[in-house]
Amino acid sequence: MAKKDGFFAEFKKFITRGNILDMAVGVVMGGAFGKIVTSLVNDIIMPAVGVLFGGQSVSDLKYVLKEAVPAVLDEAGEVVTAEVPAVTLNYGQLIQYIVDFLIVAFCMFCVIRIFMKMRTKLESLKKKEEEQAPAAPAEPSVEEKTLATLNDIKALLEKNAKND
Repeated sequence: MAKKDGFFAEFKKFITRGNILDMAVGVVMGGAFGKIVTSLVNDIIMPAVGVLFGGQSVSDLKYVLKEAVPAVLDEAGEVVTAEVPAVTLNYGQLIQYIVDFLIVAFCMFCVIRIFMKMRTKLESLKKKEEEQAPAAPAEPSVEEKTLATLNDIKALLEKNAKND
């Protein structure tokens, strides 16, 4: 049973670390940000790009490899041969996903760049403060303390020798 307690104790320690919680918050925020970017791409950017393609939505662009075959009905209205859907390469959807990815990557680049600049600035300010702060007097070494004590004893002995 000790092995299980060790495992769960390790798991609890792992899950309660601050950086794990930060990562969880980042994942949730990233999901919400992803929805915003997807909406930006789908509802703002791609319709504008679609106008350049003659009013057609970019996500609807496709190359037809095999045309669809409609269902064939007999005189009674019963299906003789079933409908066969078209076989297509939907490259428009791929374009839309690529634009979505590029926007997310650009935004993440900007956020990380701003974070790194702030971090560098804070580190340089901290370094300047450390350089400007007066240096604390060095603690005397053990040898220096011993020598000072011996000198004090010598002075006391000389003082007692003079008094006798």
